[in-house]
Amino acid sequence: MPGTFSRRKNLSRPAGGFPASACHSRSPRPPPTHAVNPSLPVPTPDLSGPATAPAPTSDDARLRETLKRCSPATLEAVRAFRTSGDFALLPTIVTGVIERFVERERRAKLAAPGPDLRLIEDLGLDSLTLMEIVILTEDVLPVTITNEELRHLRTLGDVSKFIEGKLRGLPLPPALAAQTCSACVATTTAPPPA
Repeated sequence: MPGTFSRRKNLSRPAGGFPASACHSRSPRPPPTHAVNPSLPVPTPDLSGPATAPAPTSDDARLRETLKRCSPATLEAVRAFRTSGDFALLPTIVTGVIERFVERERRAKLAAPGPDLRLIEDLGLDSLTLMEIVILTEDVLPVTITNEELRHLRTLGDVSKFIEGKLRGLPLPPALAAQTCSACVATTTAPPPA
């Protein structure tokens, strides 16, 4: 249609093909001018100096990327736990992972956290945020947490005990198993629809 404007460029190939340029020519390349002289000795690295830290592994780089918004203490605690299996590091890991998702105004409560610190009421976490915490925890620790198990976790102490129990292969503590959320009680005690 005459007079219409089209932004589409003509992407068809010219009949004779594209002109050959110097970088795409079929002629052989000249040998590099910086060729190695075989009569010179090959330098060897000096290993007598101070030792340098080993290059980070891909697992360590992945861990740093996963915990990039957590405190450095959290990253170090996870690294130490992975090498030593020391369960005394779990409170630091749990607090650090949760702290990442807590609003700035409420983070002061995590400065000296107690086991009775409530996740929803005191820290302002909602169910979606708790799921994000579970996903991050599963990424950094060899543990899985189901939605049903998550429903029983109310306090920071509950989370720490629960994760330690899972890592040790223990069943859910009876105190946590006995707790149910109000939504679960409402759905199990409500009469069926008529």
